[in-house]
Order: sequence, then structure tokens, then C-alpha cells
Amino acid sequence: MSTRPSRHYDYIDDGPAIYVDSFATIRSESDLSRIPADAEKIAVRMIHGTGQTDLTRDLEIHPRLVGAARGALENGAPILTDAHMVASGVTRARLPRDNEVVCLLRDASVPGLAREFGTTRSAAAVSLWEPRLEGAVVAIGNAPTALFHLLEMLIDGAPRPAAIVGVPVGFIGAAESKQALSDLAADHGIDIPYVTVHGRRGGSAMAASALNALAQERE
Repeated sequence: MSTRPSRHYDYIDDGPAIYVDSFATIRSESDLSRIPADAEKIAVRMIHGTGQTDLTRDLEIHPRLVGAARGALENGAPILTDAHMVASGVTRARLPRDNEVVCLLRDASVPGLAREFGTTRSAAAVSLWEPRLEGAVVAIGNAPTALFHLLEMLIDGAPRPAAIVGVPVGFIGAAESKQALSDLAADHGIDIPYVTVHGRRGGSAMAASALNALAQERE
């Protein structure tokens, strides 16, 4: 039988209190003035998932993101993601229709496609999304190549998702891929609601946090 160790540190260990205090701290320390009113909880959750209160400095949220993504999920749309870590971070209890969360990185055809296309496995796996892409909610939190590949598919006429969470992380291509997402409507006339964080920051926790906020209004 397990026993609690002796108390040596002074800290809050009440789960609900930690949760409430965390979000209060985020709101007191973050500048949310540039965030669309209906997207404030998305920004707060993304900050909560990363511990970075300055995140809003680089955060860009399309004005129709919340309505488009939440509406799609409420209609049963799947979530398509580039990384199993993103899929694992989605809180299933928040999904309005027990929505399918799909990552095809381990599909047996991916290594061959990557060799054929001369690209990464993450990018090759995105090609397998096409039959489910129409009206889906897409979340890319790991691979810049996956976001670039998705954008190239859309430019070539692939079905359009309802919304894109585009926050790949890294030093090579991450900032550029997110700028390409931001410029997609202006450069190619493809206006898909999105959220992104400009620069090198991103990652699976950030993508999953955004999805959890989009899935349900309740904080």
C-alpha cells in the first residue's frame, strides 16, 4: 500500500485550485488585447500548455477560426494531425461528437511515399489525409515539412479543411512554413481559418492545447 512521503516543501497540491490559479495568473501576466474576443480562451490554453506568457506577441488567429473549427467538430469532423504526441494530447472528453483523431505517420505506405516524394515521413503522411481532408480540423505541431506539404496540396486543388492549427516547431523551416500559412489567402486566394505562432516556437503541446480549446467553450 502506498503512503504519502513526509511534507518537505510548501506548495499547492489541490488540483482544482491549481487549475483556477493557473488561468488567473495567465490572464494577469499576458497581454490579450490583440486576441479576437471569441478566441481568448484559445490563447490562454496555448499559454497554459507552454508556460510562455509572451506567446500572444507572436500569436495570429484568423477572425473566423473559432466558429469554423468548433462548428466542424460539432458536426463530427475528424481531427487530422502530424504527430502522435498531438493526438495523445487531445482531451477526448472535450470532443463534442467523440470525433476521430487521426495521425497516419505509422501507416505502412509512408516510408515508400517519403522516398518517392523525396521528403520527410511527416510530409508524406499528410498526403494520406486527402480522402478525409474536406471539412476536417487539421493540427500540425511538429514538422514544418508537413505544413508546407499541406499548403502545396491545397494550392494544387486538394479538398479544403475547415480550419488549420499550424504551429510546427524548429529552427529549419518552422517560421517560414507558418508565414506561408498566414499568406495563403493573399498569395493564393485560399482563405482557410487558422491559428499560428510566428517564429520558431510551436510544438505538440501547443497544438493540442489549441485543439482542446477549440473543441469546447468551457475553460
